[in-house]
Amino acid sequence: MNAMVKPRGMAAPDLADTVVADFIRDGAHRFADPLDAAATAALLADIRATRTFDDNLFLSRADFEVDPQYVGVNPRPGRNLLEQFEARLGFVEQAPAIVEAVTALLGPDYEILNKKVVCGVPQASVPAWLREKILGNPVNNLGAYVRPEYRDVTYFYGIDFHQDLIDYKAREADFLTLYIYLHPVTAADAPLYLLEGSHRLGGSVFPHALTRMGEDAWLYRNGEHGETKVRQRILTGGAGYAAMWHACTLHGTQPDAADHERISLRYLIARRHEGPTGLDAVNAELQGPLSLSDTRADLAPDGSAAVRRNTVNQA
Repeated sequence: MNAMVKPRGMAAPDLADTVVADFIRDGAHRFADPLDAAATAALLADIRATRTFDDNLFLSRADFEVDPQYVGVNPRPGRNLLEQFEARLGFVEQAPAIVEAVTALLGPDYEILNKKVVCGVPQASVPAWLREKILGNPVNNLGAYVRPEYRDVTYFYGIDFHQDLIDYKAREADFLTLYIYLHPVTAADAPLYLLEGSHRLGGSVFPHALTRMGEDAWLYRNGEHGETKVRQRILTGGAGYAAMWHACTLHGTQPDAADHERISLRYLIARRHEGPTGLDAVNAELQGPLSLSDTRADLAPDGSAAVRRNTVNQA
């Protein structure tokens, strides 16, 4: 992003103004400075000490097929690894830049809806039978195949472009996502792919209508709500890298091509403030709906994948 040149005598915009402007334009904000390095490294080490992130995470094919379970396999209260590190999360939740940015969008009394560890699993750690089974799925959330004692983390092997509104039927887009890398993430480490400006068409049902328009651009359509050309931004950065985005911003990730897992933190943070907020200004610019009665059309009744298509893998 080019530095803004300001006229003589004009003060540079503060972080709050910048965040709201970024959300209106791009549906996202990338923080300029990483979070505390020592705290980030210490938390990463303690997370890695809880298990080996290899094929030991997974059920055998025979054990899975005895009783396939596709729902209820993600972290939840009482089964969430971050709960044991709650006292250590101040470097995120009390970081001045994070607090100022979130407050600018949601008001001063926001609430954390959900926070968890997210792991991008490298190919070498995914059993061959499982790679074959999930090939081409748009959402490779591996929780169904993970041993029950390790379901306190969300494990992915790539996930197609989606909105975080996907998990909240009939809820208005009154929340944002905050994402933190706990170690350096390069193009080979399953970085997030974010489509800047995709939030402008509001909520849309997954899978989404996207057509590649060049190396870093897509044409995104949302039915009667129109279409827009959006820019693909690959989020790479060092330990403590942080970014946040709107509930209607499309993002996804390809399978982890590195020889190690990608470990991150994901927060969903919602407004409680009754007065006007920066998010109101953002949502006022949207051309499409702020909520959906149905958010996805890719699942069978038992929660298994019913669609074999993955757009982000073409990126």
